[in-house]
Amino acid sequence: MLEDCKNALERWGGVHRLIDRWLDERRELLVHFVELKEACDVELEAVSKAQIDRFSELLMDYISAGHFEIYPQLREEARDFDDPEALVLADQLLERLEMSTELVLSFDAEYDSPGRVRQHLGRLPAWLERLAHGLTERFSLEDRLIGRVHAAHAPDAARAELRSEL
Repeated sequence: MLEDCKNALERWGGVHRLIDRWLDERRELLVHFVELKEACDVELEAVSKAQIDRFSELLMDYISAGHFEIYPQLREEARDFDDPEALVLADQLLERLEMSTELVLSFDAEYDSPGRVRQHLGRLPAWLERLAHGLTERFSLEDRLIGRVHAAHAPDAARAELRSEL
Protein backbone atom coordinates (compact mmCIF):
# COMPACT_ATOMS: atom_id res chain seq x y z
CA MET A 1 0.00 0.00 0.00
CA LEU A 2 2.85 2.40 0.81
CA GLU A 3 4.38 1.67 -2.59
CA ASP A 4 1.06 2.49 -4.32
CA CYS A 5 0.95 5.77 -2.45
CA LYS A 6 4.52 6.56 -3.47
CA ASN A 7 3.74 5.75 -7.11
CA ALA A 8 0.66 7.96 -7.01
CA LEU A 9 2.67 10.84 -5.57
CA GLU A 10 5.33 10.42 -8.24
CA ARG A 11 2.73 10.14 -10.97
CA TRP A 12 0.61 13.12 -10.00
CA GLY A 13 3.67 15.12 -9.03
CA GLY A 14 4.80 14.57 -12.62
CA VAL A 15 1.46 15.81 -13.88
CA HIS A 16 1.84 18.85 -11.64
CA ARG A 17 5.26 19.58 -13.21
CA LEU A 18 3.76 19.10 -16.68
CA ILE A 19 1.03 21.62 -15.85
CA ASP A 20 3.60 24.01 -14.34
CA ARG A 21 5.65 23.85 -17.55
CA TRP A 22 2.54 24.45 -19.62
CA LEU A 23 1.56 27.46 -17.52
CA ASP A 24 5.10 28.81 -17.99
CA GLU A 25 4.55 28.44 -21.75
CA ARG A 26 1.32 30.38 -21.33
CA ARG A 27 3.23 33.23 -19.66
CA GLU A 28 5.77 33.28 -22.50
CA LEU A 29 2.94 33.30 -25.04
CA LEU A 30 1.35 36.28 -23.27
CA VAL A 31 4.63 38.19 -23.22
CA HIS A 32 4.94 37.76 -27.00
CA PHE A 33 1.29 38.64 -27.47
CA VAL A 34 1.77 41.94 -25.61
CA GLU A 35 4.98 42.68 -27.54
CA LEU A 36 3.22 42.05 -30.86
CA LYS A 37 0.22 44.16 -29.85
CA GLU A 38 2.50 47.01 -28.75
CA ALA A 39 4.43 46.78 -32.03
CA CYS A 40 1.13 47.07 -33.91
CA ASP A 41 0.17 50.10 -31.84
CA VAL A 42 3.51 51.84 -32.48
CA GLU A 43 3.87 51.22 -36.22
CA LEU A 44 1.85 48.49 -37.87
CA GLU A 45 3.88 48.58 -41.10
CA ALA A 46 7.06 47.82 -39.12
CA VAL A 47 5.71 44.52 -37.75
CA SER A 48 7.76 41.73 -39.27
CA LYS A 49 6.79 38.27 -40.39
CA ALA A 50 9.37 36.98 -37.89
CA GLN A 51 7.47 38.63 -35.02
CA ILE A 52 4.18 37.18 -36.21
CA ASP A 53 5.77 33.77 -36.80
CA ARG A 54 7.29 33.65 -33.30
CA PHE A 55 3.96 34.49 -31.71
CA SER A 56 2.09 32.04 -33.93
CA GLU A 57 4.61 29.30 -33.16
CA LEU A 58 4.18 29.81 -29.41
CA LEU A 59 0.42 29.87 -29.85
CA MET A 60 0.38 26.63 -31.83
CA ASP A 61 2.77 24.93 -29.39
CA TYR A 62 0.62 25.99 -26.46
CA ILE A 63 -2.66 24.70 -27.85
CA SER A 64 -0.97 21.51 -29.09
CA ALA A 65 0.44 20.82 -25.62
CA GLY A 66 -3.03 21.31 -24.20
CA HIS A 67 -4.71 18.97 -26.65
CA PHE A 68 -2.07 16.26 -26.80
CA GLU A 69 -0.50 16.33 -23.33
CA ILE A 70 -2.43 18.22 -20.66
CA TYR A 71 -6.08 17.45 -21.45
CA PRO A 72 -5.49 13.70 -21.92
CA GLN A 73 -3.54 13.59 -18.63
CA LEU A 74 -6.35 15.38 -16.79
CA ARG A 75 -9.00 13.07 -18.28
CA GLU A 76 -6.90 10.04 -17.33
CA GLU A 77 -6.54 11.39 -13.82
CA ALA A 78 -10.32 11.86 -13.52
CA ARG A 79 -10.86 8.29 -14.75
CA ASP A 80 -8.21 6.89 -12.39
CA PHE A 81 -9.85 8.63 -9.44
CA ASP A 82 -13.31 7.48 -10.59
CA ASP A 83 -14.57 11.03 -10.77
CA PRO A 84 -17.51 11.06 -13.22
CA GLU A 85 -18.39 14.70 -12.47
CA ALA A 86 -14.87 15.75 -13.46
CA LEU A 87 -15.16 13.76 -16.69
CA VAL A 88 -18.43 15.48 -17.57
CA LEU A 89 -16.91 18.88 -16.84
CA ALA A 90 -13.82 17.98 -18.88
CA ASP A 91 -15.98 16.99 -21.85
CA GLN A 92 -18.00 20.20 -21.63
CA LEU A 93 -14.92 22.40 -21.33
CA LEU A 94 -13.05 20.62 -24.10
CA GLU A 95 -15.99 21.15 -26.42
CA ARG A 96 -15.88 24.89 -25.70
CA LEU A 97 -12.09 24.97 -26.13
CA GLU A 98 -12.52 23.80 -29.72
CA MET A 99 -13.88 27.23 -30.66
CA SER A 100 -10.70 29.02 -29.64
CA THR A 101 -8.61 26.29 -31.26
CA GLU A 102 -10.32 27.02 -34.58
CA LEU A 103 -9.59 30.73 -34.09
CA VAL A 104 -5.89 30.02 -33.48
CA LEU A 105 -5.66 27.76 -36.53
CA SER A 106 -7.31 30.44 -38.68
CA PHE A 107 -4.87 33.06 -37.43
CA ASP A 108 -1.91 30.80 -38.20
CA ALA A 109 -3.21 30.18 -41.74
CA GLU A 110 -3.87 33.90 -42.29
CA TYR A 111 -0.20 34.80 -41.73
CA ASP A 112 1.59 31.68 -42.98
CA SER A 113 3.59 33.27 -45.83
CA PRO A 114 5.33 36.60 -46.49
CA GLY A 115 2.75 37.42 -49.16
CA ARG A 116 -0.13 36.74 -46.81
CA VAL A 117 1.51 38.85 -44.10
CA ARG A 118 1.77 41.78 -46.53
CA GLN A 119 -1.76 41.20 -47.76
CA HIS A 120 -3.35 40.88 -44.30
CA LEU A 121 -1.13 43.09 -42.10
CA GLY A 122 -3.88 45.70 -41.81
CA ARG A 123 -6.11 43.07 -40.17
CA LEU A 124 -3.53 42.14 -37.53
CA PRO A 125 -4.84 44.48 -34.79
CA ALA A 126 -8.37 43.08 -35.23
CA TRP A 127 -6.98 39.54 -35.15
CA LEU A 128 -5.13 40.29 -31.93
CA GLU A 129 -8.34 41.62 -30.37
CA ARG A 130 -10.21 38.44 -31.35
CA LEU A 131 -7.35 36.32 -30.07
CA ALA A 132 -7.27 38.26 -26.79
CA HIS A 133 -10.95 37.50 -26.26
CA GLY A 134 -10.62 33.85 -27.31
CA LEU A 135 -7.48 33.24 -25.25
CA THR A 136 -8.97 34.90 -22.17
CA GLU A 137 -11.92 32.52 -22.34
CA ARG A 138 -9.63 29.58 -23.12
CA PHE A 139 -7.34 30.27 -20.16
CA SER A 140 -10.34 30.56 -17.86
CA LEU A 141 -11.73 27.23 -19.07
CA GLU A 142 -8.34 25.55 -18.78
CA ASP A 143 -7.92 26.89 -15.25
CA ARG A 144 -11.34 25.50 -14.32
CA LEU A 145 -10.39 22.12 -15.77
CA ILE A 146 -7.07 22.06 -13.93
CA GLY A 147 -8.71 23.22 -10.71
CA ARG A 148 -11.52 20.70 -10.87
CA VAL A 149 -9.61 17.66 -11.99
CA HIS A 150 -6.03 17.98 -10.88
CA ALA A 151 -6.40 20.08 -7.75
CA ALA A 152 -9.20 17.83 -6.53
CA HIS A 153 -6.98 14.75 -6.74
CA ALA A 154 -3.57 16.17 -5.90
CA PRO A 155 -1.92 15.20 -2.63
CA ASP A 156 -2.81 17.66 0.15
CA ALA A 157 0.40 19.74 -0.16
CA ALA A 158 0.12 20.01 -3.92
CA ARG A 159 -3.62 20.72 -3.62
CA ALA A 160 -2.95 23.65 -1.29
CA GLU A 161 -0.26 24.96 -3.63
CA LEU A 162 -2.54 24.69 -6.66
CA ARG A 163 -5.35 26.52 -4.89
CA SER A 164 -3.02 29.39 -3.98
CA GLU A 165 -1.87 29.66 -7.62
CA LEU A 166 -5.41 29.68 -9.07
